[in-house]
Amino acid sequence: MDLLGIVTVVSLFVSFFLAFFLLTVKTAYKTSNQLFAFFLIITAIDISEPLISLISDGPSNLGMLRNTMSFLQIPVFYLYVLSVCYSDFKWKPKYFLHLTPFFVVNVILMPRFYTVDLASKLNFIVNRKDMMELQFTHWLFHFQIIFYFTAVFLLLRKAKKLYLENNSGESLNSYHWLFQFTSVLTVFYLIVILKNIFKFSDYAYVSDWIKIGILVSQLFIICWYLYKALNNPGLFRNIDSRLKLVSDLILEENKIEPETLNEDLLKLKKYMFDEKPFLNPALTIQDISKEINVPFRELSVLINHDLGQHFYDFVNTYRIETAMQILRDPSKSKVTILEILYEVGFNSKSSFNTAFKKHTGTTPTEYRKSLQMNTL
Repeated sequence: MDLLGIVTVVSLFVSFFLAFFLLTVKTAYKTSNQLFAFFLIITAIDISEPLISLISDGPSNLGMLRNTMSFLQIPVFYLYVLSVCYSDFKWKPKYFLHLTPFFVVNVILMPRFYTVDLASKLNFIVNRKDMMELQFTHWLFHFQIIFYFTAVFLLLRKAKKLYLENNSGESLNSYHWLFQFTSVLTVFYLIVILKNIFKFSDYAYVSDWIKIGILVSQLFIICWYLYKALNNPGLFRNIDSRLKLVSDLILEENKIEPETLNEDLLKLKKYMFDEKPFLNPALTIQDISKEINVPFRELSVLINHDLGQHFYDFVNTYRIETAMQILRDPSKSKVTILEILYEVGFNSKSSFNTAFKKHTGTTPTEYRKSLQMNTL
């Protein structure tokens, strides 16, 4: 077995192992796990070509079906991201429309490939540059990659905005990670497009070298995902898909009278000062809306639009101010930064440091040192 075969075997083992883990692990997020497991299985089938070629004497219907299964990869990944971003994700009949390209391509290939003899199949592959079906399949796959990854990035941008406008927890880091993962996959599939371009050119040998690089990089990507998934088992799953962006609420709402806004603002500030709800790491704007008896939509517009900051930053401002009070208190000089961040409502040191520096221009440690220097 050559190097390509060895890399393929290792990639298949890791892919199926992770897929098995996702399908069998006990979790409340079964749908997301099932979708990503399906994505891994389809990807594994797609990269199995070097092994299939060892046991196959020529082109076959099974081999072509394996090739066309690549049309399922990106749609499944899109549905996976959708299921992870929104806590109320459920299967809907309309999602089966994402299977359309896969079925269209196989129907087109039926007359001149699936239903002919082996000699005709071989001729079809040898003369692939002149076959309209393969040219159509080639360009449709490239269009699908661009379309779906654009849709994924737009989905992530909207989900992040909804999170910032409605939540105050620490799951924002998970959005950053999924954005990174999607970016890596985007680069990966752009390289796949490059490989396919060379495949249909006079430099087909370049396509073979790129294929080896793709298989090796795919192994590292899968291992990276496994590492991240085990370290971030909850991901985010905090957004209700029925929520609307504040920009949309403003267009729908009638203009709120200044007197009402002032009253709501006073109620909000009094509640934040007296009850200190920001100490709850999982605080949402809906929680505050219920407590101060201000309609959610009005409160969302008040904080995210009229005050000029996202709810996420609005809550963190109170947390940082409280943390600064603790840091200034001489009697609490022995309290560690880690203890302080948990006390004021943060769940991670990185998020606390980022918010603190954004608010004060310095880190908590530097802030404490500057206070100590001033007292000397």
